[in-house]
Amino acid sequence: MTAPALTRTSEELIRAEAPVLAHNYHPLPVVVARAEGTWVEDVEGRRYLDMLAGYSALNFGHRHPALIEAAHSQLDRLTLTSRAFHNDRLAQFAQSLAELTGLDMVLPMNTGAEAVESAVKVARKWAYEVKGVAPDQATIVVAADNFHGRTTTIVSFSTDETARAGFGPFTPGFRIVPYNDLAALEAAVDESTAAVLIEPIQGEAGVVIPADGYLAGVRELTRRKGCLFIADEIQSGLGRTGTTLAVEHEAVVPDLLLLGKALGGGIVPVSAVVGRRDVLEVLRPGEHGSTFGGNPLAAAVGSAVVELLETGEFQRRAAELGVVLRDGLAALVGRGVEGFRSRGLWAGVDIDPAIGTGREISEGLMREGVLVKDTHGSTIRLAPPLTITGEELRSALGALEKVLTRG
Repeated sequence: MTAPALTRTSEELIRAEAPVLAHNYHPLPVVVARAEGTWVEDVEGRRYLDMLAGYSALNFGHRHPALIEAAHSQLDRLTLTSRAFHNDRLAQFAQSLAELTGLDMVLPMNTGAEAVESAVKVARKWAYEVKGVAPDQATIVVAADNFHGRTTTIVSFSTDETARAGFGPFTPGFRIVPYNDLAALEAAVDESTAAVLIEPIQGEAGVVIPADGYLAGVRELTRRKGCLFIADEIQSGLGRTGTTLAVEHEAVVPDLLLLGKALGGGIVPVSAVVGRRDVLEVLRPGEHGSTFGGNPLAAAVGSAVVELLETGEFQRRAAELGVVLRDGLAALVGRGVEGFRSRGLWAGVDIDPAIGTGREISEGLMREGVLVKDTHGSTIRLAPPLTITGEELRSALGALEKVLTRG
């Protein structure tokens, strides 16, 4: 990467944001101007190893050549029609995504939150039309400490008071049970239950991985109780955990699957509800939609993402390098790391609070040229692009050791 011509400094640009941007984020004080692969560069030309990958939106790294080519090619032809008309890219995208996931149909949307909201609507419609739940009585069971987005309905079933406080009144129709607790889930599901909505791995909560058998248990319970299993794989899906989907670790197939982030290749927002034909067919014209959902540019990039995953290369990389990540973190336990949870190239690392908060450790890593993100006090999240090399990964772990040692 070549350093851009310096106009305003990082400090000046950060200061310029304050009066004109809503303060709904507290980013690290780095101003990214360019990126390539696993590396980003700030306006002064300083380089950083990206160990967050846009919360998995950049699974294939920054500006992956195949994805950039797909976007460039489509930009020269057609970008948007709305769903008022057909476009020549959407069928291929939907067919390839359905085949990749082993499901039947695709409902294309833009953001992860849109996919979740869409699944909530589909599940309720299915409950009324197919299951026979009384009108306006459908319930959806979710897990505590979930993160599915920040719209009003979604924060209605969050247990994070930061996400909820000041945003009521909340949408009814949700029951919250502890994560990784099949007995509690069994007790919460009844004849009014339309669906169980869970993350196979809870990302925002700190990469919380359920016990072996939990996902299979959710699948068995929902089949037995006659409700849908909705798996939110917006962060965990598309290669992140060493398989195409995190549910594959237990050979589970949900009724509805939620995808986003990496589906847009870090180029455009693309999300989707992928599911059984008999479930998604409850939607009829005029009942749900999105002007940009399924647009030709998104479909072209999404199709290119599916092509990358069809080779299995990125899933293998995540599995193999995940061992390097796990072993490197294990070596730091008791040396500033209290514990960690990892699967594939995804980890939540609990830092000894005596050494620093997650934010302080993230700032220390930034000074060492490594970018991560904190969550929930003293936990940091690691989710590098799946294109990272073993050498780069070991370098990031070395930087973490250095920051922890320095305290």
